[in-house]
Amino acid sequence: MAMPAWDPVEPLHPGSAPLPQYGTGSLADLLPTLAAGLGVPGFTAAIPELAPADRACVFLIDGLGWEQLGAHRAEAPFLASLMDSSRGGTGSPVTSGFPSTTATSLASVGTGRTPAEHGLPGYAVRDPATGALMNQLRWIPWTEPHAWQPYPTVFRAADEAGVHTAQVSAPHFRNTPLTKVALSGGGFHGRLSGEDRMDFTATQLAAGDRSLVYTYYSEVDGKGHRFGVDSDAWRGQLGYVDRLAQRLAEQLPPRSALYITADHGMVDIPQDDPSRIDFDEDWELRAGVALLGGEGRARHVYAVPGAESDVLAVWREVLGEQFWVASRDEAIDAGWFGTPGACDERVRARIGDVVAAAHDLVAITASEREPKESALVGMHGSLTPEEQLVPLLEVRT
Repeated sequence: MAMPAWDPVEPLHPGSAPLPQYGTGSLADLLPTLAAGLGVPGFTAAIPELAPADRACVFLIDGLGWEQLGAHRAEAPFLASLMDSSRGGTGSPVTSGFPSTTATSLASVGTGRTPAEHGLPGYAVRDPATGALMNQLRWIPWTEPHAWQPYPTVFRAADEAGVHTAQVSAPHFRNTPLTKVALSGGGFHGRLSGEDRMDFTATQLAAGDRSLVYTYYSEVDGKGHRFGVDSDAWRGQLGYVDRLAQRLAEQLPPRSALYITADHGMVDIPQDDPSRIDFDEDWELRAGVALLGGEGRARHVYAVPGAESDVLAVWREVLGEQFWVASRDEAIDAGWFGTPGACDERVRARIGDVVAAAHDLVAITASEREPKESALVGMHGSLTPEEQLVPLLEVRT
């Protein structure tokens, strides 16, 4: 599904940003569509192009965007063949949702809900109960998971409907809060190596007449962050995950559909001052700001009470040619986080008073408060096609 185009010469107002395709072609629509095909009550096929299958599998590759995969077909011949209609492929992109970041996307995948509903609207957001930042990927500081995200997962609904349901991932993810609120339901099976995950995933698919199985691989994202997209290390991981995908595809039991997707894409940010705007050294951007949340390309900005309009005006003046800068209400009304204008009340105050999403190859870093994140080469989070578009590749038996 193609992203809406924008005219780069137009002012970067919130309504000009290309929106995630919530309800028709986003990550939040994938599992509800598969569950509907499996006969799980309460779900409808939001992506009607996906035909029902008795056994459905999602292989999520962290950090593998559609644009990056298309630019590196030689390193991933199997995945490329699934993209290419001239070679029998039926793959197309879907959108991750905003921000295009792991915690938000995994919650959208697992719950089948938008960020405005599930309430993980960024990498780090303010907890209204404490006034402090809460990192939703690492779950620091600890917050009661099901109070933070109360909706049941699609996996749980499938399991309760009698579908054999399983997640196959690295063992250390078993008891994390993010797993509990986004990916729980049925059985969790920890496997260390990628090969073991693929092999065990295939056995789990075959374990039921109706099956829903999820598996995950993280290191494409890890190498992209550390070394950049197109680095030798990243290309090596792409080649490896291509072989994993083919290994799984070749073991699918009858009446199966495998869907290979990702949580976000990635862009490399040049290591220079114009491209990396250091919040900790910029007095204009710091003025009136109580907390800086989000991440470099998708910032939640929390103002000192009473300074909200001033902070919005300054951020627009300083960054408006490089970022879409919106107030909380503007971002919600524009549809950045879900259906335009809709947002669960418990979620609204987690979103920044000001939200800034990068348009150009630029990031707002914070060298003192976020030294590790500020040193990353590859980044993501914004609304650009390079970050938003993720593959949805299909193999059927």
